Amino acid sequence: MVENSSILSTAILFMFILDPFGNVPLLLSILKNVDEKRKKIIIMRESLFGLVVLLFFFFFGKSFLSIFHLETAAVTIAGAIIFFVIALKMIFPGDNGNSTLFGANEEPFVVPIAIPMIAGPSALATLLLMTKTHAAMSSSKLLLAVLLAWFISSCILYVSPFLYKILRRKGLNALEKLMGMLLLMMAVQMFIDGIRNLFHLPF
Repeated sequence: MVENSSILSTAILFMFILDPFGNVPLLLSILKNVDEKRKKIIIMRESLFGLVVLLFFFFFGKSFLSIFHLETAAVTIAGAIIFFVIALKMIFPGDNGNSTLFGANEEPFVVPIAIPMIAGPSALATLLLMTKTHAAMSSSKLLLAVLLAWFISSCILYVSPFLYKILRRKGLNALEKLMGMLLLMMAVQMFIDGIRNLFHLPF
């Protein structure tokens, strides 16, 4: 039961980083000129491309970190800061020009859906951190958590046209802010854990 809870909590954390609800409006903007049936094929294809990139960083992330001799406490604190910044951007997104950055009429291929929407800098940095900070969890369980997060996020993107019809932009923004709040709390807890491990505090 504890192991299953650990897998689920890790999957939820990574899903927050992937931020599927926040990506729905951008995804629909990119595919606005694409036929409805073709949209589903493109989303499935790009999700698989994104998974390939994520798995590459998953399997080689630990080797990357070992080159720089990074301690677990340092990685945990750095991860907390990264999550904190991501959470603030989710809660206070401000004005962004995402919809105009990828306004081409041609069908997207790898960029910008697979990279950076699915396998973006935040997700890849998180994978590097996870391979170092989740040492207590076996690689197979961590991989399962990553696959679960990717699968849920891909399903949300797949049904994005339907979600948008129900929730509209305000509803999606509200969900993203909720995810940001939860991620913010996780970031603070990560920072506390990092400080505790760094100074070997008993509490």
